[in-house]
Order: sequence, then C-alpha cells, then structure tokens
Amino acid sequence: MSKTTKTVWAAGGVLWRPGRDGHIEVGLVHRPRYDDWTLPKGKAENGETLIATAAREIAEETGHRVRLGRHLRDVAYSLPNGNRKRVRYWAACDLDGDFLLNHEVDELRWLDIPSATAKLSYNQDRTVLREFVRLPADVHTLLLVRHARAGRRSRYKGDDRERPLDQLGRRQAAELAGLLEIFGATRVHAADRVRCEQTVAPLAESLGVPITIEKALSEESYRSDPVAAQQRIQEIARDVSAVHAVCSQGKVIPPMMTWWSQRDDITLPPKRNRKGSVWVLSTLGGRLVAADHIDSPLPENDHTES
Repeated sequence: MSKTTKTVWAAGGVLWRPGRDGHIEVGLVHRPRYDDWTLPKGKAENGETLIATAAREIAEETGHRVRLGRHLRDVAYSLPNGNRKRVRYWAACDLDGDFLLNHEVDELRWLDIPSATAKLSYNQDRTVLREFVRLPADVHTLLLVRHARAGRRSRYKGDDRERPLDQLGRRQAAELAGLLEIFGATRVHAADRVRCEQTVAPLAESLGVPITIEKALSEESYRSDPVAAQQRIQEIARDVSAVHAVCSQGKVIPPMMTWWSQRDDITLPPKRNRKGSVWVLSTLGGRLVAADHIDSPLPENDHTES
C-alpha cells in the first residue's frame, strides 16, 4: 500500500526596513541546526491562518513585530520523509523589536539586497527575494472587504439595508479583525448597510476608532453613479497616512476591481468574491500595482492539508 503524501503548510516573509543610506535592508536568520541562512518562516499551527502564521513565526524567529504587505509567492519542495512542504511568503515591514537568541535561530543579520541574495542558502528563497524587489518596498496597502454572511435577502422581512450578519457572518467578522490588523489597518470604512458596518465593527472596536460611512460604495449608489465610487476609492487609496480597511458589497467590488485593474494594467488573480473575502491592494500614488485575494478569513478555509 502506497503512503499518502501529506502537505505541510508554513508561512513567512521578507522582513525589511529602510537602511541608513536610504536603501532597503532585509533580515536573514541563521539556523544552527541546519547551518543555513534563510528567510524567517515556520509551520502553521492548528486553527491558524497562514497570514497569522507568517506574522507569528517572523516575530518568534527574529523578535520583530511586522506589518504584512503584498503576497510574494508560494514555494513548494519535498521533505526527507516524502511529504511536501508549501511555504507562503509576504512582504513584512519591520515595526519594532530586538533579536533574542532562541531554540531555532542564533543570529539575525540585516543586509542590503545584493548581500542578502548572495548570503541566502537556497534558490527558493532567492526567488522570493527577487519577487520582493520587483516593486518598491514601500507600496501602500488598501484593504477592500466584502461584507460577511448575512443570510438570504428573501428571508429577511424588514428593510434590506438593515439586514444583519448571521451567526457565521459574526464569526467571519471576528476573524477579519485580527487578519486586517496584521496588514496594518488603522482606519475603518463601510458602505451604509448594517451588514457592512457589522463586518468591520470588531476591527473598529479593537482599534478604538469610528467607522466612516461611505454612501458612494453601496450597491445602489454604485449602480447609479460608478464614477463617484471610483473617485472615492481613489481618494482613500491616495491617503498614505493610514492603512484603510473598506467594506462594501458583492455588486460593487468585482466591477470596481475590473475597472481599476484595466485602468492600471494589472492582471487580477482568480477570485470567487465570497462573503468575508478581502482584496489586499498595493498602490503607489493611487495607482494599483498589485492585488492579492484572500478567499476567507476562517482558518479552516485558508489552506488544505492532504
């Protein structure tokens, strides 16, 4: 009987900071067990999204707290026991911290890009680093969220604008709060629908900030005046003083993303526009330069082991 191959999921990132000379520095870790230099990463724990894994593992291995940005790429390789390992990497901006010797890592070294490329022990890590430098490190993040599940419109007897989240939707909203904070969300916006406001309410409560109501981003407003909605999302994207999380509806986000991606000539990844999903948008001066899609905030829907 043949052994079933198992996929072991892990996550990490390119830890980066501005150097003293204005160039970017990246943090590499040395693992004495393997005597190698790698990007910080580690295995996912049960009940954890890969996004949470990346932030936690970088902090554990380097002592540094990070803000995740754009998704860089996934790397897969075979393990000695015949299983497969799949690692998902994000750009990870250093916020603060100090390295402490730990059971996996005995040194953190900050290097410029050419030195880091030469120092890395594995070609897979160099591939991730090449993707990191393809765009400027300091692209700005905008988080575009579809509201969480609110049951069926046909079963709700009142004004549909007041339709609330259902039980699953409330769980999605709670999980979204932590996920969006890992990407650095500091300001919160919602279309003027109860289900949109409730989706980002846990985030706003955690941050201690109000929810800015965006009337132009409801389905009805978008249908009657899409240009106003496009102008408003551009206005939010150009504000680089904060990372904005914006919650809207299912008939707003897909056409808006199509318009934006065509205008700025980028290819969108496959997406299903599920309730509770998130677009992690990377912008420069309001121009869209990368777009990553998170299908679900729930750990059990984030990745599959087989």
